[in-house]
Amino acid sequence: MELVNKSLRELHTLIKRKELKPSELVEAVLKRIEETESKLNAYITVTDEKARRKAKIADEELTKLSEDEIPELFGIPLSIKDNINVENVRMTCASKILENFVSPYDATVIKRLREKGAIFVGKNNLDEFAMGSSTETSYFGPTKNPWDLERVPGGSSGGSAAAVSARSALASLGSDTGGSIRQPAAFCGVVGLKPTYGRVSRYGLTAFASSLDQIGPITKTVEDAAYLLNVISGQDSKDATSAKIPVPNFLEALNGEVKGLKAGLPKEYFVEGVDPEVKENVLKVAELLEKNGVSVEEVSLPNTKYAVETYYIIAPAEASSNLGRYDGVRYTYRAENYRDLIDMYCKTRAEGFGDEVKRRIMIGTYTLSAGYYDAYYLKAQKVRTLIYQGFQNAFEKVDFLITPVTPETAFKIGEKTDDPIKMYLSDIFTIAVNLAGLPGISVPCGFDSKGLPVGVQFIGRAFDEETILKVADFVEKELKLNTVPEL
Repeated sequence: MELVNKSLRELHTLIKRKELKPSELVEAVLKRIEETESKLNAYITVTDEKARRKAKIADEELTKLSEDEIPELFGIPLSIKDNINVENVRMTCASKILENFVSPYDATVIKRLREKGAIFVGKNNLDEFAMGSSTETSYFGPTKNPWDLERVPGGSSGGSAAAVSARSALASLGSDTGGSIRQPAAFCGVVGLKPTYGRVSRYGLTAFASSLDQIGPITKTVEDAAYLLNVISGQDSKDATSAKIPVPNFLEALNGEVKGLKAGLPKEYFVEGVDPEVKENVLKVAELLEKNGVSVEEVSLPNTKYAVETYYIIAPAEASSNLGRYDGVRYTYRAENYRDLIDMYCKTRAEGFGDEVKRRIMIGTYTLSAGYYDAYYLKAQKVRTLIYQGFQNAFEKVDFLITPVTPETAFKIGEKTDDPIKMYLSDIFTIAVNLAGLPGISVPCGFDSKGLPVGVQFIGRAFDEETILKVADFVEKELKLNTVPEL
């Protein structure tokens, strides 16, 4: 366990000094996967043979390179959420309809990680097409929370969060459409960073809701999140929505200097219905920051109360359009017995998609249909603008916001599967960040009386990941909660 507990920077230093071989590190991670996977189901595909081959090549290269020539992620194995394309590796989106699809290309984030020497050990489980808050909608079965195997790890990036928490991954990339990085990070006691929309290229990420999706890191520590963000950020000609904005060195922001910053506590995020233990742990973080020179004041985000309703009009509308390509013609699964083309489309989708995906496609198609577009979709987009303006008004007074990540800690497997509305409310504190395109980070801040992790969320101004990383790093180092669940 010693190697898999080390930070990315520590591992890079060991490899740079030639005190650690990439093959040794890959074997340590693969061994941990073998030890934990039967309990967790955190991976859909483990690319052990590919990883070993790459590590062997890296071992040979290492002998020829000087310290200065060794890139930041050289020989470091990572896992990837299974809706991000990795060339010549199966990419299923946890769906029957893509069960045997092998990606013909690398996503831009994968290309950037490869350029820095990263090795990939596997693809992590998720909710089907990233639609869910518990990783229970996966065609390949649910992932379990390492802190309590009867509970969910959150979703949709539950496999990534569970793997990082259990140390069967050193770090992972997930995607966040309405909280899918931050919520599972909070449930599993790890760090989850959703960058500003446009900070990281979406090219090669399977589209769910294109105006909301964002790739980001799930890591053991805030430093690791900054380390990966340095590599994956930046404008990309293959993604028209990626921003042409300079990328700072995010690691330099982690200087421990929080004195003089202004924090806001949105009153709408501390209402009735939030678990008292969650609220207590989050408010303790506010007190800690206040004692260290951060001024904390109450702010209001009046329109965030409409965030869930707005999201569940916009996201399904975009999903219904994006998922139209899975028709039995261009991708892997096709129904066998059909009368004609239309019957083949219908049967393929009926058999290939799970219930939650079908539900969202139907909602989205309805809201975009003639006579309902203005009443639902257009109105939701107007409310989205109001939500964004509410954040802008708050950021005129403060530098960042402190909120819970979730209203409660991890719930039991099966507890909410029969009630989609209850499940949707799991993301009530994360959705508004995606609607406004802002950066948000989830950091462990304590445990409840059941021994389950609690997360605190820091929300920043657009393209100001530096401030929330600085604050998150300070809190993490003060609280010293970087513990590993016993499996």
